[in-house]
Amino acid sequence: MTAALLRGFPLERLQLVEVDPGKRGFVESLGVEFVLPDDAHQDCDIVFHCSATDEGLARSLQLAGDEGEIIEMSWYGDRKVSLPLGEDFHARRLTIRASQVGVVARSRRHSRTSRERLELAVSLLRDPIFDAFLTGESQFEELPEVFQGLENGELDDLCHVIAYPATRKA
Repeated sequence: MTAALLRGFPLERLQLVEVDPGKRGFVESLGVEFVLPDDAHQDCDIVFHCSATDEGLARSLQLAGDEGEIIEMSWYGDRKVSLPLGEDFHARRLTIRASQVGVVARSRRHSRTSRERLELAVSLLRDPIFDAFLTGESQFEELPEVFQGLENGELDDLCHVIAYPATRKA
């Protein structure tokens, strides 16, 4: 979704680096260049990382150019991460910044109110390209099976919608 949002920016280069070659068609349908990790261009100003893997974050460090910034969007829970900070990390003055969608960075809060940020997010989601991310739907009663399917890999949905039962007013 980040790549889908960024495709509208006047960027010199935008690539989505993905380990699964089976996702090439979907990525290209978004109007974004698909590349495997070994084929990705280096010397990037900004790298958004969201694989939640040590290997992906290490590759992000390799892809960032001098004084580049890695925006870490992954959630690792309580899992420890091993990262090669002894290679070019210091010499190339790389930065790793945590993404936090719940709160806007203090340095950027002055530019928009919470309401304005929410309105902007909703307006961006009106782009029909995001409909392609809705790849599965289940009823609320099926939620335990859905969680199990997502966890064990039987369901490979990008965004699985849960339909809640309608409530009736008395």
